[in-house]
Amino acid sequence: MQEILTYSPPVKRSVLIRGHQTSISLEPIFWRALEIAAQDSAMPVNALVAEVDEERLKVSDPPNLTSALRQWLFGRALGG
Repeated sequence: MQEILTYSPPVKRSVLIRGHQTSISLEPIFWRALEIAAQDSAMPVNALVAEVDEERLKVSDPPNLTSALRQWLFGRALGG
C-alpha cells in the first residue's frame, strides 16, 4: 500500500517500556513506519520501542529516544 506523505507536527503518544510509561513525540509518518516495523517483526510497538531504547543506551553518547527512533526507522528504510 502506498503511503501518502503529509507534513504534520509531531503527535505525542504514551508507550510502556519495561514497565515504565513514557511519552514520545513523532510525526505521523514516523508513527506509521514504527507500526509497520513492529508488524513486520511480529511484535507490539511497545516491544520494538523497548528494543531500540536498549540499543541506543549501548552507545557512548546516546541520543534521546525520539531521535533514536527516527534514526532507526530511517536506517531501516535505507535497508540497514
